[in-house]
Amino acid sequence: MCGRFTQQRPTAELAALFNAELPPAELEPTYNLAPTDEAAVVVERGDRRAIRAYRWGLIPSWAKDEKIASKLFNARAETLATSGAFRESFRRRRCIVPADGFYEWQRAGRVRQPFLIHRVDGAPLALAGLWSGWRHPGTDQVIRTFTIVTTAANDALSVVHDRMPVILEPKDWSRWLDTTTEDVEELNGLFTPAPEAELVLYPVSPLVNNVRNDGPELIEPA
Repeated sequence: MCGRFTQQRPTAELAALFNAELPPAELEPTYNLAPTDEAAVVVERGDRRAIRAYRWGLIPSWAKDEKIASKLFNARAETLATSGAFRESFRRRRCIVPADGFYEWQRAGRVRQPFLIHRVDGAPLALAGLWSGWRHPGTDQVIRTFTIVTTAANDALSVVHDRMPVILEPKDWSRWLDTTTEDVEELNGLFTPAPEAELVLYPVSPLVNNVRNDGPELIEPA
């Protein structure tokens, strides 16, 4: 599962890293990004790759209203090809969600202790994502949303949660974003847990538990 993450890196730095166009407006850094928030995602159409602001929580094109998004902020890798909610996006609308880190929670009785997970080398994580465009029936506005693909947790993270985001290696970014082919079977090999040696995990302040809290103090070790 991935229910919160951070995007504090400047958008221009992300654009350079992913060789992508900048968004129309600079996105504000956030240390506590939650479902329904807008986040920077990397999308590709033809030979054009760009960073855009999409809303977290996927709304399939066939949805009658926006409420379904609250249940679709994660997508299990094992069922992408068969799920009615994700199948079409898996074939045609894949994206990368840059994250400086993500949070998971460990429950001990009534206490929920948040942990931050990020790369050992400090580089951004490239999380596998899917996106969709949904036309609001009342306003005719097209709302673009995304979900984060998850897989089984590696041994180090499994002490906190049994799921983790799919983290893409740089050599796989182009393959994931290229949706010119609809044969997605070869992508299943990307859905393995990230190596433990590449990630660091540590407890952080319970301030993370409240989505209204934001700031660099949230990512400091507790």
